[in-house]
Amino acid sequence: MYHSGISYAVPRNTLAKANEQRDWRIYRDFGQALIKRVRPLYAEDPFRLDIDNMVYAFDSSTISLCLKLCPWAKFRTTKAGVKMHTLLDLRGNLPVYIHLTDASVHDVKALDNLCVEMGAIYLLDKGYVDFFRLFNLIHKNGAFFVTRAKDNMLYETVESSGCDTDTGIINDETIKLAGVKPSRCYPETLRMVTYEDFATGNIYRLLTNHLGYEALTIAELYRERWNVELFFKWIKQHLHIKSFYGTSENAVYTQIWIAVCSFLILALAKKKLGLEQSLYTISQTLGFVLFEKVPINQLFNKKQNSVSTDEYPNLFSMS
Repeated sequence: MYHSGISYAVPRNTLAKANEQRDWRIYRDFGQALIKRVRPLYAEDPFRLDIDNMVYAFDSSTISLCLKLCPWAKFRTTKAGVKMHTLLDLRGNLPVYIHLTDASVHDVKALDNLCVEMGAIYLLDKGYVDFFRLFNLIHKNGAFFVTRAKDNMLYETVESSGCDTDTGIINDETIKLAGVKPSRCYPETLRMVTYEDFATGNIYRLLTNHLGYEALTIAELYRERWNVELFFKWIKQHLHIKSFYGTSENAVYTQIWIAVCSFLILALAKKKLGLEQSLYTISQTLGFVLFEKVPINQLFNKKQNSVSTDEYPNLFSMS
């Protein structure tokens, strides 16, 4: 901090006051600009599965708050919190859409705000199983979904395909929803793949409207949904959004978006400077020398001439 002209410890209440007074939408807009800048850099990154479709994982994470300090975020008798609804592009594991709400907002309602991309595949937890939304927001827009069936789902089997049980696939069925409301909300047939994870012994019933891929590919696609959980874990643990400077809604939203912007800046630096280290390693290293005047590539033992010095001031340029 001395190198930045700050020769004293900044009081916590000064940071809290800054977070409460600056509109959080400034950081949201900056984050959205970073997303547009970073995504093309990761567009050619390999995906574990050999498919051409864009693949997204959509989920939410609840960030707990103190009810006495944040009564505006109350969602239970003794608890408070906000939800971070996130759409993750699995080619690069980058957030492409983030929507912050009270923790009381049900996950499935966040689907209404998604801009569905034709031909894309959306991986959803079973908390998002709302057949009206799945049919009208995703299926009718030419996109695909893979999610888990709820235990009490009623259905009729239309057709059953042969499967290789050695791969963990137990059943591959074409089904039609039973019951008045479900069948009206989703009038077309669905595909249900029953899969056993040999590593854990758990059995999953996966629902999808994609009829083309092999059953094992559908199961492996759903496995990729775990990446959004890893993103939430990374954000919470390494960017420290469990302790907030300020208790107003504006202060909390500001700090969450600053954390997201920090993640995106690290992802940008990794590609622009050709760093091979993980984002975690880059984050930890920069945290120790944040105010040192040392080129980033030099910190990771890269040759000084491997990246043009012009890159440093133009890290955010549009070229």
